[in-house]
Amino acid sequence: MLVEERPEDHWQVEQLFDLSFAPGRELLSSYRLREGVPPIAPLCLVSREDGIVGGAIRYWPVRVGGAASLLLGPVAVHPTRQGEGLGAYLIQSSLDRAAALGHVRTMLVGDAPYYGRFGFSRLDGVEMPPPTNPDRVLGLALAPGAWDGLSGLVTRALEPPHASPFEGS
Repeated sequence: MLVEERPEDHWQVEQLFDLSFAPGRELLSSYRLREGVPPIAPLCLVSREDGIVGGAIRYWPVRVGGAASLLLGPVAVHPTRQGEGLGAYLIQSSLDRAAALGHVRTMLVGDAPYYGRFGFSRLDGVEMPPPTNPDRVLGLALAPGAWDGLSGLVTRALEPPHASPFEGS
């Protein structure tokens, strides 16, 4: 069962991310976009079984060429739960929730073959801060045409994530 991440989940979720990703993950360009910006709480989900966090996903507000967007990530599943479809469930459930809340676009830095099955594709003309491989910058329109004609640098969004949902441009 997925539930919103609670403040008391923070350290378990951080430990899961530490376990799942290489040391120095905080040095990646995605993390620089998150510094000083709270995550979007209704989209930060955890899967908990017997009090233990088995999977987690977070979203952050960013701007792309001035337009509001979601930045998906990180998403992680504990090694003992991998291969059960939990990662896909976290991703699809959170995308459905984001669309239902009125968010129109999301992006991530990741593996195109994996995320392509959820509808993500390469975002030509969208630039993450370096060093980021442009082939790994992927996006998904949660509303028709949300990425049409949108390009530019991805920057931090400082508006509160609990305000009304991000809308186009």
